[in-house]
Amino acid sequence: MKLVSFNINGIKARGPALTRWLDAFQPDVLVMQEIKSVDDGFPREIFEDRGYQLETHGQKGFNGVAIASKLPLSDVTRGLPGNDDDAQARYIEATVKGAAHDLRVCGLYLPNGNPVELDDAGEPVPGGKYAYKLAWMDRLRARAEALLTDETPFVMLGDYNIIPQPEDAARPKAWEHDALYRLPSRAAFRRLVNLGLTDALRARMQAPESYTFWDYQAGAWDRNDGIRIDHILLCPYAADWLQDCGIDRAVRGEEKPSDHVPIWAEMAV
Repeated sequence: MKLVSFNINGIKARGPALTRWLDAFQPDVLVMQEIKSVDDGFPREIFEDRGYQLETHGQKGFNGVAIASKLPLSDVTRGLPGNDDDAQARYIEATVKGAAHDLRVCGLYLPNGNPVELDDAGEPVPGGKYAYKLAWMDRLRARAEALLTDETPFVMLGDYNIIPQPEDAARPKAWEHDALYRLPSRAAFRRLVNLGLTDALRARMQAPESYTFWDYQAGAWDRNDGIRIDHILLCPYAADWLQDCGIDRAVRGEEKPSDHVPIWAEMAV
């Protein structure tokens, strides 16, 4: 199974570039973030004409996640458990039936968290974007714990909006006070990984400059001023099935690209 996460930064803006990439890369399962479309407005034909089953969890103009699969999908759920009042479309799950195993695919678009709003004691201001990010990460960890308890093989992949380590940024000091790299953010990510999850990319390669995002501003792409914020985390069952993992970096240099690039994993599923 060729499994891919791709923050497309707007399905309608990225349509032609996305179709070219789909035809060239031929993923079996594609998890998308920032589709920026309501479900009814999503151009389903891009995927259905190519033999994909499509499941979306959209929101007008913002956020939105989706799963497209050439393999059978079942038991689709939308929204991250733990807060019934959370209306942001950031999470979708489905079971993919592989040739030998079923795999629970958890697609996520983790909150950015900026601006970082802190009180006089240095704690996140309740109701602020940074508090929402950290609370969302607590809920994600709880969901991973539940799947582990049920012994469900799963992968959590998407745009985590987390720079895990200094080597995951071209200029780590420039991000020190940003929600993507602040110590509480990285600690929350580490608590998730420490449940026994495997960072697929780092399990297969330790190459420097393994970035997945370059800002549109200030010539970041030309200067390779990137960061790694898109991740594929595997439970122990799924980690045993990992064959390879990489980043399709070249996509960023093509016409009308997203500011993210695809990250992929080859799975013996």
